[in-house]
Amino acid sequence: MSLNAAIKAKVAAFDAAARPWAEKSRARTFAYEFLLFGLKQAWACLFGAAMLALILGTHFWWPERAALARYDFLFLAALAIQGLLLATRMEHRQEAVVIALFHIVGTGMEVFKTAHGSWIYPEANFFRIGGVPLFSGFMYAAVGSYLARAWRLFEFRFAGYPPAWAPWLLALAAYVNFFSHHYVWDIRGLLFAGAALAFGRTWIVFTPSLKPRRMPLLVGFLLVALFIWIAENLSTFGAVWLYPDQRNGWRMVGLAKLGSWFLLMMLSFVLVSVVHRPRRPGEGERTNPLLKT
Repeated sequence: MSLNAAIKAKVAAFDAAARPWAEKSRARTFAYEFLLFGLKQAWACLFGAAMLALILGTHFWWPERAALARYDFLFLAALAIQGLLLATRMEHRQEAVVIALFHIVGTGMEVFKTAHGSWIYPEANFFRIGGVPLFSGFMYAAVGSYLARAWRLFEFRFAGYPPAWAPWLLALAAYVNFFSHHYVWDIRGLLFAGAALAFGRTWIVFTPSLKPRRMPLLVGFLLVALFIWIAENLSTFGAVWLYPDQRNGWRMVGLAKLGSWFLLMMLSFVLVSVVHRPRRPGEGERTNPLLKT
């Protein structure tokens, strides 16, 4: 039995034991559904959580004169984690292709941003392009990995989804603005307005347990952006990269960065939609959502 099949069997056994208890009252049903929601979120965050743990762990315990640079270790560890997820079939090959695209897109932006002094990577290492260590692309890939896995685990469906060209146009404009605002007017205000127009009527339908739930897609984007901001604060606390105002000592990343992460979420959403086509509620065959990995 593969690891993936073994995990599914354990999930099914856990649900068979817990659900009769949960169905005895509405409070228990809600508590059990909330538990499943949290467990699925944690499972979707597997790659990102592993990277964050490595960033913080190496910050506190990396040997000062180690033969392997800390950044190089993070790069090799990220490759190993990605390989393990594929080998155990906990990540699909199509998703891995999109995640690789995230790495390329993210690294390109990192090279540009560090060249313009937006942030720095203060430690020396071997696997890098210019001032950017190659592990940095995996931090963007972690966002793609989370979104792709959450899309599958929660069986996302979308009500009131805009025409396909609108999300792509917004994502492309957001990515270009990450570069162009250094030279011309920053159009993120227009991008936020465009997102409100495009997705203002869109609801995401997700299934934590057996019953579908829904919320405005824009709220979902904001919540994910908030958690990325929290992870960013932990990463800069781990000194894996530094903003100009952090060079003389760590300080919290400003809330204004939430806007950047919101725009990144739109880009991430569009890239993941290449392998997980946005479907309407009721469209496509549904499987037991508890057995999704």
